[in-house]
Amino acid sequence: MLKNSPQLAPFRNPTFRTLWTATLASNLGGLIQAVGAGWMMTTITDSRDMVALVQASSTLPIMLFSLIAGAFADSFPRRRILLTAQIFMLVVSALLAVFAFAGLLTPWLLLGFTFAIGCGIALNNPAWQASVGDIVPRKDLPAAVVLNSMGFNLMRSIGPALGGVIVQIGGAATAFAVNALSYTFLVGALARWRPTAEESVLPREAIGPAIGAGLRYVSMSPNLMKVMFRGLLFGGSAIACLALLPLVARDLVQGDALTYGFLLGAFGFGAIGGALLNPRLRQRFNNEAIVRGALIFFAMATLALGLSREIWLSALVLLPAGACWVVTMSLFNVTVMLSTPRWVVGRALALYQTATFGGMAGGSWLWGSVAQSFGSDQALVMSAIALVLAAAVGLRWALPEFGALNLDPLGQFREPVVRLDLASRSGPIVVMIDYQIDQADVPAFLALMADRRRIRIRDGARQWALLRNLQDTDIWTETYHVPTLVEYERHNRRRTKSDAENIERLRALHRGPPLRSRLTIERQTVPRHDDTPLKTPLDVH
Repeated sequence: MLKNSPQLAPFRNPTFRTLWTATLASNLGGLIQAVGAGWMMTTITDSRDMVALVQASSTLPIMLFSLIAGAFADSFPRRRILLTAQIFMLVVSALLAVFAFAGLLTPWLLLGFTFAIGCGIALNNPAWQASVGDIVPRKDLPAAVVLNSMGFNLMRSIGPALGGVIVQIGGAATAFAVNALSYTFLVGALARWRPTAEESVLPREAIGPAIGAGLRYVSMSPNLMKVMFRGLLFGGSAIACLALLPLVARDLVQGDALTYGFLLGAFGFGAIGGALLNPRLRQRFNNEAIVRGALIFFAMATLALGLSREIWLSALVLLPAGACWVVTMSLFNVTVMLSTPRWVVGRALALYQTATFGGMAGGSWLWGSVAQSFGSDQALVMSAIALVLAAAVGLRWALPEFGALNLDPLGQFREPVVRLDLASRSGPIVVMIDYQIDQADVPAFLALMADRRRIRIRDGARQWALLRNLQDTDIWTETYHVPTLVEYERHNRRRTKSDAENIERLRALHRGPPLRSRLTIERQTVPRHDDTPLKTPLDVH
């Protein structure tokens, strides 16, 4: 079956198979813990917005700390990061269980523990998602992302119902203890994993500049910005369904903890169906059509959930909601991963999570406040309207197709030989490139240079400018700065094969001798002992 199903191809990889299986146990524990936390909050407070804040407290850290975690994922061994995150969550979950057994939990203390677990998730997610691209080949990456979603939602179909049973029989404290135990499986699998270490010819970026590079890359990548924006809208509007589900179980259908777990299980079961349906949808429709349709169906399901007063009907409408959730989230995730080169993929995924989970955190608070003022049913109706509006945004900012760009490193950079005794930290470096352009080709040249500017700044250039010679108007000079010599090398090594088209078209318009970079170092004053000339000839590429 593995040989004949592209959707199951990642399971041929033993590392992916082992980590995926161990992740199932961890996800099961996390979902049991979520049921315990959500239901415990309903027993220690009557405030609807505090109940909704349980969801917000677990998603807010992902918004706050994902970018730092993404920089860690791109700068340090990912296995080490994953182990640190899992052990941290194990310890926090164990402490939560101890406090719950001792009867010491207050609403704000419960939110504090769930916030701490969310911090572990924020550290874990970018490293794990970026590692998937290291474990499986690029062609299997969409299938691997869907399998991860399917595994999580497989547990979502079982975990909440099991969590409801555990809470009903042993109390929320027992659910927290089960979650602490579940982390041990993944910790063991990560301890046995021996990934291939990648050797870099460049020194590790400091965390501050690494975060800046990630922000710069995403802000100068139109496709990624569309995904971030759509993820923010989806997270903020769709989260009402999950954030208010404890109130749906308690107030709208007059249920208990077991009812809450059953409803969450229905959502997870629907998500499994969405994961299985995902490959067929991608074959028949483009990305925007899939997302827009999923948002509309999610809106219909949310509206029906707000109007329902029967357990069976609420569970029934949660099936398509779960399917639409996993279809949309996995499509966003794959689009980010396949629209980003490997050197910055952890930070891009982190920014995507910051946008999406930031929307979830804000949405959880918003819909909790609306429910507090107008009732849970009215909040769900308003959320459905927001989902329809989020779908309409696609008419203006359509989701891009993934995989259209070849983001493998271009690999043509050769380290320049300079005639000054410079250290890698010497700078700032100023780069100048002269182009000779016929007057008739100027409009086409300027259009290409606009894209060239975006590529340069995206990869780390500063103070980019295009100059025209006043004495020989056919001569144009591109100029930009980089902070140091090593940053100049880093800037050039970030160039991808898809960027090559731009420079080839510029070369076709250029009428002079072959294009060459003039590499200079900026100096205000030059002491006699500095920049001692060497006998090495200048050879700048």
